[in-house]
Amino acid sequence: MSEHTDSARDKMDKCLKVLQENFAKVRTGRANPHILDDIKVDYYGQPTPIMQLAAVKVPEASMIVVEPWDKSSLNSIEHAIASSDLGITPSNDGISIRLPFPKPTEERRKELAKECKHLAEEARVSVRNVRREANAKIERDDALTDDDVKREQGAIQKLTDSYVAKIDDMLKEKTAEVMEI
Repeated sequence: MSEHTDSARDKMDKCLKVLQENFAKVRTGRANPHILDDIKVDYYGQPTPIMQLAAVKVPEASMIVVEPWDKSSLNSIEHAIASSDLGITPSNDGISIRLPFPKPTEERRKELAKECKHLAEEARVSVRNVRREANAKIERDDALTDDDVKREQGAIQKLTDSYVAKIDDMLKEKTAEVMEI
């Protein structure tokens, strides 16, 4: 494999990782602690991720429990979750915060599936952009003969096809998870 193919593979891996992170944030009926990753709590004047302030547990499929190590941060964490765009109302019992996940309606599940499809399409576009950039670099590489350029571009195309297939598999898996009752 050439440096062009290796570079393209690394960038395509990043596209898959971003898609995975985006899929983790799509709220299904199941509790997923990763939806709290982007929420920052004002902790002594510093925006701090919840994961650094508390233990996040999933005791059952439709519930997340956040137990802060410093009990004085309980109200700040509750406020940060309530003011986020999660659409979940936290309940504070003085020791921990409970986040119940209601089962989505049929209509909501279809919207979520559509959102997943959109995220997958963005990832496909990113992978194709990586292919386009790699092909442009290959064409500008003076050390390569015409046959080498064709061979390299063929390898990049195969790589692109394999990553698009991986994205399709991830979408199929996530759509099945979303549509599950």
